[in-house]
Amino acid sequence: MKILVLNCGSSSVKFQLIDTANEQALIEGGVERIGLEAPLLKVKHPDGSKELIDLHIKDHKGAVSEILSAIADPEKGCIKSFDEIDAVGHRVVHGGEKFAESVLIDDEVKAMIRECYDVAPLHNPANMVGIEVMEELMPGKPQVAVFDTAFHQTMPPEAYMYAIPYNYYTRDNVRRYGFHGTSHRYVSQRVCEMLGVDIAKQRIITCHIGNGASITAIQGGKSIDTSMGLTPTEGLMMGTRVGDIDPGALIFLIQRYNLDAKQLQDLVNKESGVLGIYGRSSDMRDIEQGFLAGDAEATLALRMYERRVTKYIGAYAALMGGVDIIAFAGGVGENQMHIRRRILEPLEFLGVKVDVAVNEANHAQEGIISAPDSKVKVAVVPTNEELMIARDTAAIVAKL
Repeated sequence: MKILVLNCGSSSVKFQLIDTANEQALIEGGVERIGLEAPLLKVKHPDGSKELIDLHIKDHKGAVSEILSAIADPEKGCIKSFDEIDAVGHRVVHGGEKFAESVLIDDEVKAMIRECYDVAPLHNPANMVGIEVMEELMPGKPQVAVFDTAFHQTMPPEAYMYAIPYNYYTRDNVRRYGFHGTSHRYVSQRVCEMLGVDIAKQRIITCHIGNGASITAIQGGKSIDTSMGLTPTEGLMMGTRVGDIDPGALIFLIQRYNLDAKQLQDLVNKESGVLGIYGRSSDMRDIEQGFLAGDAEATLALRMYERRVTKYIGAYAALMGGVDIIAFAGGVGENQMHIRRRILEPLEFLGVKVDVAVNEANHAQEGIISAPDSKVKVAVVPTNEELMIARDTAAIVAKL
């Protein structure tokens, strides 16, 4: 099957057309700056060449139209007709408790996605736009929703409940949901394939760390705990998100500075994390360069970032009674070998032993970075959420 995978953000649309027969992307790219000045289409063509195209569009419909035109371009595209596209798979960020797996999209599913707008106001509406645009441009084409939260629906209540009055859960569904689920699912499955082990018998900690970051404890192939919560703000320190913080500190700031809900939302989502400490950038590459140059704020930001990842790994190892595999993914996990090493060094007591030379040489490459005599296998597994979305979509459509 040829599956078009769409990931619609508030001002962007990423895409891949994946042939599930060989699980290769035939063409990929994305539109940026939708609704802003100078929107741009980036395309990696079937021959490997890359192209930047200035666009004159106003909305997501225009963006998706340009994507479809690129896919079917007579000279550079990879299909002759849209009939060759068998189905469309959409990344949908929040499925609440309603979805524990990927589903074929119909009116009922769309209504339930809309019900999650309140807890994912930046993501779910944009995801829905992509669904509705494809309905208009390619009517009757099967569409599948793949939810970031679905993988974490196997968490037990003691993991997902917050210690607040119970009626906030029963009435308002306030609980931990977790995110990056499609990535954590892919990475945990792939690392077991790499090692030739049965995922059902492994205790795995997957670290999807980058500008957005989360860690998941996976036992028997199922998520039993994860660091993000009701929203993607909880858990690790991130590029601009605060991560774990004493709620009393937020109350203190609200009272002292008379912050409203919008100001507080901006504070915890856009002004905190690495950016809040360093002040000049949220990019961990800049932070590491600052650290190497002896910058005090960069050093503090880096130490905080690494410490929290180490702490979560240790906590999840305790929760599972040990750990067999630790896998790194995401922009930092895949590319920044020095950060990986410093995160892992304090975990030697768990049996973690890094092969320093192999780790230093691994830059965004799939591979094992632990020493041969390490009790815990440590791997770098570049994530592939688009492939998981294509696999789920093909499996669902094959049953129609």
